[in-house]
Amino acid sequence: MLGRGAMAAAVAAYLEGVGGVPEVVRLDELARQGPGAPLAGVDALVVLADEADFGAWLAVPGALRRRQLHDRVERAFQGARAAKVPYILVISSAIVYGARPGRPLIDDDEPLPDAPEQGLAADLRDVEVVVARERRRRGLRCAILRPASVVGPGVDTMIVRHFEAPRLLAVRGTRREWQFVHVEDVARAVEHILVRRLDGVMTLASDGALSHQEVEQISGMRTVEVPPLTAFATAHQLYRAGVLPAPSDDLSYAVYPWTVSSDKLRATGWIPRWTNVGCLTVLLEESRGRHALGGRRVGGKDVAALGAAGAAVALIGTAAAVRRARMRRHG
Repeated sequence: MLGRGAMAAAVAAYLEGVGGVPEVVRLDELARQGPGAPLAGVDALVVLADEADFGAWLAVPGALRRRQLHDRVERAFQGARAAKVPYILVISSAIVYGARPGRPLIDDDEPLPDAPEQGLAADLRDVEVVVARERRRRGLRCAILRPASVVGPGVDTMIVRHFEAPRLLAVRGTRREWQFVHVEDVARAVEHILVRRLDGVMTLASDGALSHQEVEQISGMRTVEVPPLTAFATAHQLYRAGVLPAPSDDLSYAVYPWTVSSDKLRATGWIPRWTNVGCLTVLLEESRGRHALGGRRVGGKDVAALGAAGAAVALIGTAAAVRRARMRRHG
């Protein structure tokens, strides 16, 4: 398995434990020289393009990050071919399908929209282009798994951070549905795919979706509603000012739907164990004790920037607090 972070650890632990895989070899990266050596005897290679680690993603400048992702995938295919690994599974994300107002349920084979220039979706779309090219060039069997928003112990995503903000953000005139997948179900899907050597693209999520009202009730969070132009313009200004490391396009994933069907996996007998309610409960428990202040997560000496959604909410809330304070001083 090629990848770092909590999701890689969870998938590897499941495969070695409940999944019954005799041995799982975890690697952060493959070397430029001799990438096939660590893969000798490997029966299948799992590559995490999306590691569900937003903090680590933010820590690397965009151009360098894109190059590193390219290198990871290219070396994975080079090493697999050199070591005669017969099968590769790449874990991407359903955000590559994009999010927009009124978006219907996404089928696995739905064509991808034009990619934004920057952001996590752009990075993963670019990686999938490399996967398609390398797959054709090297003649290896390959599948791509695109999970919905992943939750679980140690998992850090844009959506996880959205729930650390003071309020849920909504744009006027639309309400998104919320869909999640627990990292345990990601691991179960990986095992299912590897055992059956499934090909092609597969989406992955818990059954159905939660309405915005249901999320409010379960989380106990209130919603701040702003016009779309205000939300995206604010996020864009914050990004240009260097306050937000994630571009304003990423805000769409917190305010617009991108609900997937998981039809291909279900047709082969896979079903999720976790519900969306259970996933949200885990997310809220994991977020407890973490706070978004002025658009940033603060924990000890580490300050990691929030995703666009959380920062927009925090900015709006901070601006309102400043106005109230000024009114009190001059009242």
